[in-house]
Formats: sequence, structure tokens, C-alpha cells
Amino acid sequence: MNVRKFIGLSAAAMLVATTAFAGNYGEKPEKNIVETAIDAGQFNTLVTAVQAAGLVETLSGEGPFTVFAPTDEAFAKIPEADLNALLADKEALTSVLTYHVVAGSVKAADVVNLSEAETVQGSTVDITVDGDTVMVDGATVVATDIMTSNGVIHVIDTVIMP
Repeated sequence: MNVRKFIGLSAAAMLVATTAFAGNYGEKPEKNIVETAIDAGQFNTLVTAVQAAGLVETLSGEGPFTVFAPTDEAFAKIPEADLNALLADKEALTSVLTYHVVAGSVKAADVVNLSEAETVQGSTVDITVDGDTVMVDGATVVATDIMTSNGVIHVIDTVIMP
């Protein structure tokens, strides 16, 4: 599958996600990044981490933000003791979480044309495209363009570390 087909699939995913999260196609999403993540049901650990780091207000704010959001399964790849230690260390947790956020709204069509992006944390993430696979620092993007009132979410299968 080529990049053009990936973009087409991304657009289809966006249509489904927008319809699911906004209610009706064509409406501007009413829910912010945090509310959308909560409603999705697959980001419980991410939401817990955002709460523990004190980032709910920021990610609920005006934005726009692009979030590369690891699923619960992505967090499950981290050994439990390591994850618990991370959740207990607010500074390290904030660094990891902000490494998943890019300022601005970067949709899938834009992501596939980038080789890197600067994160809110201050470092850059590497972006690679190989056929229909887009990777961000080694994490595979599994869903794209989940639109929110203050940005966009791209779902990844691995927690990325700064």
C-alpha cells in the first residue's frame, strides 16, 4: 500500500472517528483531547497518567495540539514496576507525556510528509513512512485524525520515550 492509499484510509478513519466523537458528520467536534480520550475507552492508562502529571487542564485548553496517543495495550508493554515508578515520578511522567504532544494540528496528510516533529517536551520525534506504515520514534501509527475541539489524536501502539 502506498502513501496515497494510506492518506485515503486515514481520511476514512477520520470520517468514522469524527462521526463517532462529534455525533454527526460535518460538525466541529465538541469534546477536547482529554474528553475524547476518556470516551474512546482505549486510553485509560494515558488518561490516568495525564491526571497524575497534572496535564488535564493543559490538554483540555485552547491548543491546538497533536497527540500521538498510546493505547492501554501500548502501556501494557511497559513492565508493571517501571510503569508504576513512572506514574509516581511527576517530573519524568510529564517529560514522557509531553514527548507525545506536538504544538499545532498536524493531520495524517501532513505527518506523512515529515521526517521529524518538535514535541512540546522540547525534543524531536522521528517520523518514517514505509509503504502504508507510519512510525513515530518506532511506534506504529494505528489510527489517525481523531478530531477534537482543540486538536487531533493519532493512535500509536507503543509508548515513546524521550
